[in-house]
Formats: sequence, C-alpha cells, structure tokens
Amino acid sequence: MAVGEAVFPQMPVIAGVRLGTAQAGIKKAGRRDVAIIEVSERARVAGVFTRNAFCAAPVQIAKRHLQRQASRYLLINTGNANAGTGTQGMRDAQACCAALAQLADVDDHNVLPFSTGVIGERLPVDRLCDSLPEAMANLDDSAAAWQLAGEAILTTDTRPKGASATCDIDGQTVTINGIAKGSGMIKPNMATMLAFVATDADIESTLLDSLLRNSVDRSFNCITIDSDTSTNDACMLIATGEGASVVSEASVAAFREALDAVMRELAQAIIRDGEGATKFVTLDVQGALSRDEALNVAFTVAHSPLVKTALYASDANWGRILAAVGRAPVEDFDVERVTIDLGDVRLVESGGRAPGYTEEAGSAVMARDEIDIRIILGRGDAAATVWTSDLSHGYVSINADYRS
Repeated sequence: MAVGEAVFPQMPVIAGVRLGTAQAGIKKAGRRDVAIIEVSERARVAGVFTRNAFCAAPVQIAKRHLQRQASRYLLINTGNANAGTGTQGMRDAQACCAALAQLADVDDHNVLPFSTGVIGERLPVDRLCDSLPEAMANLDDSAAAWQLAGEAILTTDTRPKGASATCDIDGQTVTINGIAKGSGMIKPNMATMLAFVATDADIESTLLDSLLRNSVDRSFNCITIDSDTSTNDACMLIATGEGASVVSEASVAAFREALDAVMRELAQAIIRDGEGATKFVTLDVQGALSRDEALNVAFTVAHSPLVKTALYASDANWGRILAAVGRAPVEDFDVERVTIDLGDVRLVESGGRAPGYTEEAGSAVMARDEIDIRIILGRGDAAATVWTSDLSHGYVSINADYRS
C-alpha cells in the first residue's frame, strides 16, 4: 500500500559513479539484496548517520572509514541490519569490507558498509561475500543501474525511490541523482532509512558536509512514520569532482536549491510509501518563537496515534489535533492566539472550534489522500514543515509479520 503513483525517474549519467547489484539470498532467495556504488578516486564523500546509541556495526565502521577521506566503494545489503550483534557484528562488517577491497584492489578503509533489515541476527557473511563478484561485474553508470540499485536496497518498501535534478554552474550543467529506502521505523535523528545521493560537481569536503547536513535537516529530519529512529540510518552525499566547481556564493546557492529538491523528493517518497500508509500528510507550523518550537509542535501532532488513526478513518475528529497541539512542549502557550486549519477549512480559533466549521466540510478534507494541516501559534515568525502518514491496520500487520 502506498499513497499516489510513482514512476522511478530516468536517471542521467553521473560521471565518476557506477552501480552494481547482486542476489545474495540474505533473507529471501530470488531478489536483489546487495548493491555496490563505485566512485572515482577524486570523489569526496560526506555522510550523516543515526544517533541511536545502539548504532549498527556497519554504521560504526562507515563513520571510521569515512574519516580517512578516501572512499571508493559503498557496499549496501538488505535483509539483515547487523545491529545489536556486538563484537561479532563488527568483525562481520569488516570482513565484508575486506572481501570487496580485495576484489577491487583497494584498501579496506576505501569501503563504506551499510546494512538494513532485521536487528539482532548475525549477518550471513559468506553469502554476502559470495555475491560480490556478480555485483562488481554488473557495475554500470546507466539509468537502469540506478533503478536496480534502488530496488536492491529495499526492505518493506513497495517501490524504489529515486530523484534527479540539474542546475547551472557557470554555464555548465551539474547533475544530482539520489536513491533512498525507507518505509517503517522512520523518525530520522541525524529515517530504517538509507539514502545515497551523487553529483558530478566539484565540491571541497567541508562545504560538501555542510550542504548535506543543512539539506538533511529540512528533508529527512522532517519526516516521521512511526516515531522510531533506526539503528542503521545513513545519508551519503558523493561529489565526484568531474564537473563544474561549486565555489562562489551564487554557485553554492544554485547547487543547494537543486540538492534540497532531490532530498525533499526522496524524503517525501518515503512517507508516501510508509508501511500501510493511505494518507500523505503535511504539517505546517507557523508563528513559532523558533524553528525548534515549530518542529516540536509538528512532531507532537504527527506522532499522536489518535490523530494518525483518525486520518486513516477519514474521521474529522479535530479535537484530537487540538489536544496534540496543546500538549506540545511549548512554554507560556496562549491558546487564544492559535488557529488550526485542515486544508482550506478553519477548525480552531480563539481557543475553540471556529464558528464557521462544519462536520461536512472537515470530513471532505479528511477523505483526501493528501491532507494539509496548518497550525499558526501566534507567538513569533519561525516556521517548520513536517511530513507524515496515517496509522492503518496494514502497518500493524506488516510489523507483526515482519520476521515470518
């Protein structure tokens, strides 16, 4: 189940990037579950990772290897998270890096590992390593390779997620491609989510890291399906250096706009494909004293099971939204200043139900697949937007049967 239709985009070639996939049978036979991303020697790579204290072995090793600033290969597997596996998990992740490094004739630290899937089970290292020659043989820079890689990193997702954008840098076209996975255990804190974005632009490391972190804060850090932060989250940005240099203020601004568009599209695609999702919900909070305050209000509403089940039922029980706003961690809340709109229907003003509200109008908006909720706090000029989904029987079934 997913909200709306989605067609994987025709990805342009990114000079300096090739992708290959293989079938390792990590959790299920007969599906692609291993992907390799190869990047050129001059490429620079930045990453943000989960803040979960039980971060997975591949997260720990990827962070350590990334510090060497010599990344050449990204190795991704699905079906097993290699999280909660202790020192054995660290040895297993390192063994996979070593196996790929030997095949590619690079050092172990040139490989960044990523895993997603079931937590607490040992990674089937032999099966994964046996699949690497196939993935290496399939390395390609074509649109088809991007889509196959997008499919190979999925877990409970129903469809691959990709986005692409271009921008003009000093008369040269710069391209940005990205793929992501995520459907459940999504509440980023840097979503189980992984994202890999690449560009042919030439960007120095400090700027690349800053661009990534700022973009993630306004995309992946603004989505939630179930309020659970994964042990394995990672978002990587690769700049191959094969194209135009992003140096001037104007070029940075142009690149940032294109990068934000790709990141936002990927983040929203995760919500649209949320486990059991039938609704795509935009929570727009305005009039806050700070962006953090606006985010606190938005996430309080987005995480309310009562709000999310009402959304699923298309039930215009607006009191649930009001109650969630009222329990958000906001000091000196003046409810008389708060307005709440459901689409183009005013729900709340002056501390209670808006005089013109009708159940019929509210129900008509709740019946839509895409719903906007606007909350104006009347406290300041700060704002934030969060995207979420409803909570359906499908979500419960998917997660109850996840390991069966």
